[in-house]
Amino acid sequence: MAGYLRPNSVSEALEALRARRWTVLAGGTDFYPERVGKPLDDDVLDITALDALRGIEARSDHWRIPALTTWSDLLAADLPPLFDGLKRAAKELGGVQIQNVATLSGNLCNASPAADGVPCLLSLGASVELSAVDRVVSLPVARFVLGNRATALGPDQLLTAIVVPKPKARRAYGHFLKLGARRYMVISIAMVAAVAEVADDGTIRAARVAVGACSAMAKRLPDLEAALKDRRFAPGLGEAAVAAHLGSLAPIDDVRGSATYRTDAALTLVRRALDELGARP
Repeated sequence: MAGYLRPNSVSEALEALRARRWTVLAGGTDFYPERVGKPLDDDVLDITALDALRGIEARSDHWRIPALTTWSDLLAADLPPLFDGLKRAAKELGGVQIQNVATLSGNLCNASPAADGVPCLLSLGASVELSAVDRVVSLPVARFVLGNRATALGPDQLLTAIVVPKPKARRAYGHFLKLGARRYMVISIAMVAAVAEVADDGTIRAARVAVGACSAMAKRLPDLEAALKDRRFAPGLGEAAVAAHLGSLAPIDDVRGSATYRTDAALTLVRRALDELGARP
């Protein structure tokens, strides 16, 4: 490595980022595999010892998920059914060893089109907290991830937390489905995350549906979300989804699947995810 620093506090980390450009290391489960067979010539800012960036908090109108929250931390957390989709993604993200060290924020900052966490966070309406020495700004996940391996994170900024707003409805449910060449520990061919906020009369007050691995970045489906609003929350929700709702996606051909296959698979996954979501008691 060209340089290595392990700060003792968040403020020390932010001062380091203001002084020079660093590659921030959280879990390292993306960082190291990408550099197999290559010299480690990055200047690494290792934030893994910053306990201030751990511990999920439920606040008055949101949940705060600090930057060093691992997928295992998420699975162990006492969270409502709104988070069921994100927890389901956590179970399918690598093996237990990876889940124990990989972080949600790292998955987000890596900004892979196939990052399992991104569609889930989009469906949750999540935002990110970006901290610098002299400011803290909030940015919706949809504006933070800009494309394949591209984010809005500035060179002097550290993603310090993911913030999930509490739903206005008393009942809210999340779901997640992914398609890969096998059941676990696989890069997604297509994936879908969905959230439904259910009014007291049993109708859908708000819905958010996002598709990943079918564009340079995961995308929500606003036309489908509008079609789901005010529908009865019940089995058969998937019938609301039609091919036109996926028109904003731009899947590619690669070794895991063709663009045509991805498009067909995404529609099937969307319908299945909505059917399974609507079957919740």
